Amino acid sequence: MAVAVVDDHAVVHAGIAGWCAAADPPIQLVGKYQTPAEFIADPTANPSNIAAVVLDLQFGDQYADLSAPAILCEKGFRVVIFSHYIRSDIVLDCLDMGAVTYLSKLEGEHHLVAALHAAAADRPYLSPTMAQAMTEDTRPSRPALSPREREVLLAWFQTESKALVAQRLYISTGTVNTHLERIRTKYAQAGRPASTKAALVARAIQDGLVDPNDL
Repeated sequence: MAVAVVDDHAVVHAGIAGWCAAADPPIQLVGKYQTPAEFIADPTANPSNIAAVVLDLQFGDQYADLSAPAILCEKGFRVVIFSHYIRSDIVLDCLDMGAVTYLSKLEGEHHLVAALHAAAADRPYLSPTMAQAMTEDTRPSRPALSPREREVLLAWFQTESKALVAQRLYISTGTVNTHLERIRTKYAQAGRPASTKAALVARAIQDGLVDPNDL
């Protein structure tokens, strides 16, 4: 799997390069970029050849730049935020934009490597920073899911494909898709869209629909 890093600190690039080389299975670091603009301008960087993008939120003296994750997610990249910002509103905003995982830089090698492997496999990864932000989320708009929708949702979080969900619950893959699309529609109607699996995990944990220990 190949990943790119967007961060303006050489020590961060060096550290992540070492962690990726030592990972099991190894992670190939294919690009080191100083700014989001530099990454976006690179014609060789696209979601088909980059499994995940490790993205910082602060460049130079500027405050947390939330435009960058929004742009990269819209382009189809799996974005793993790796930042020193741990404010819950910033974490939740990034997940809302479509970031697959949010990590504090203090969480280091173990969590980042695990998050990158999960992103490449299109699996959710719940970091301590994400769990804390979700616990503190007090937004009231929670859609009502049926017991069957909750069952399908949890099964999907615990497996790697919709086909495995169908096998576990003795239903068709089409029925799984129907349930998941209905859940996404409910969240969109509540003003809290969840376009990625990671975002849907975040929503479900925030709303008490699933327990992090079940994932």
